[in-house]
Amino acid sequence: MSREDHAQYSKPGSGEICADAAAGKIQFNDEKKLMVFHQNMQDIIEDQLSLASIHYMRSHYQEAIDIYKRILLENRDFLALNVYVALCYYKLDYYDVSQEVLAVYLQQVPDSTIALNLKACNHFRLYNGKAAEAELKSLMDNALSSFEFAKELIKHNLVVFRAGEGALQVLPPLVDVIPEARLNLVIYYLRQDDVQEAFNLIKDLEPTTPQEYILKGVVNAALGQELGSRDHLKIAQQFFQLVGGSASECDTIPGRQCMASCFFLLRQFDDVLIYLNSIKSYFYNDDTFNFNYAQAKAAAGNYKEAEEVFLLIQSEKIKNDYVYLSWLSRCYIMNKKARLAWELYLKMETSGESFSLLQLIANDCYKMGQFYYAAKAFDVLERLDPSPEYWEGKRGACVGIFQMILAGREPKDTLREVLHLLRSTGSTQVEYIIRIMKKWGKDNRVPV
Repeated sequence: MSREDHAQYSKPGSGEICADAAAGKIQFNDEKKLMVFHQNMQDIIEDQLSLASIHYMRSHYQEAIDIYKRILLENRDFLALNVYVALCYYKLDYYDVSQEVLAVYLQQVPDSTIALNLKACNHFRLYNGKAAEAELKSLMDNALSSFEFAKELIKHNLVVFRAGEGALQVLPPLVDVIPEARLNLVIYYLRQDDVQEAFNLIKDLEPTTPQEYILKGVVNAALGQELGSRDHLKIAQQFFQLVGGSASECDTIPGRQCMASCFFLLRQFDDVLIYLNSIKSYFYNDDTFNFNYAQAKAAAGNYKEAEEVFLLIQSEKIKNDYVYLSWLSRCYIMNKKARLAWELYLKMETSGESFSLLQLIANDCYKMGQFYYAAKAFDVLERLDPSPEYWEGKRGACVGIFQMILAGREPKDTLREVLHLLRSTGSTQVEYIIRIMKKWGKDNRVPV
């Protein structure tokens, strides 16, 4: 795969994960035994609550909600069930609904650590980290002096709300205390481009939740890209497909991002676009989404729309990435704007990447009949590496410009620059070509 074709994979669902203070965790070590207990369950509240817990821990949130609501209809005073329902809605990304249900409980128990923390998490998803932190303020004053478990929870979530600030100080000691701490530390390393450290932290984690599968997929995709490892890319593709194809995730935004990423890795870009088109309204100003969306558009041959999406991107880091520059250059050339592609090259410092971009511009411009910039690119390539291949490309491009001048599709004055490009070549063939062009110039009163 050539450099410019490398996918910069999206990170589906890899935003930081709040610790939501779920009341308990069930370990499923014996499926057969679990099924026996399931069959023996009766229609009594204790058994139904246990069944709802099992549904929750297996990410079957709607099934859990149905049980909790049924119990609440007959037992209005079971106020704590509102927190569980709100927690399920949070897990389903219905943050506004979660807030409404949570408010019922907070009216009666306004100082609940779990409920206030969940309210802050909802604010983080609905608004931003600052709004979430404001919600935590009263809880912080309370919890730091009284509840030991809440100290760790609050410290963890403050790192999330503050976009990773203090991650290396706070998260490592919490990795085996709060499950989300490991995941958020992995995300922190990914954002620092320390892919190997992220991989070391997650390689032994056996994923059980969609977020864990997604994050493990993202890390493998990033490492596979960095190392050129097909094995890691294959693992990533399988994880993305597993999440995106699951009944619980297929209609969620992260689930569709996963399927898009899966098809991206399989290079099935028409399928990528089906999934990204279905969620693009949620990501209009998201640079990472637009980067992937534009690449998929370009890879599918829709260069006009791809160019428009590339130009929406604001991140300087992405705009200086070779993958971005090469794809945008290709879009410019395919959209008959070769001058803009040439200007992208001129802004780059001399490097292996600028040489690669020069090759792309030379070959794509030649293929698209934009011979003027093809000749300029092949001329620089020839001076950097006097290879017969580059001379042949320059010769063909210069002859192509001459033909366009003859056809009236290029200004006659361009002939002077063509002759200058040809004279800089050491090939023995050049004098014959120059002689023909100069004779035409003299006959047509073009100063050369």
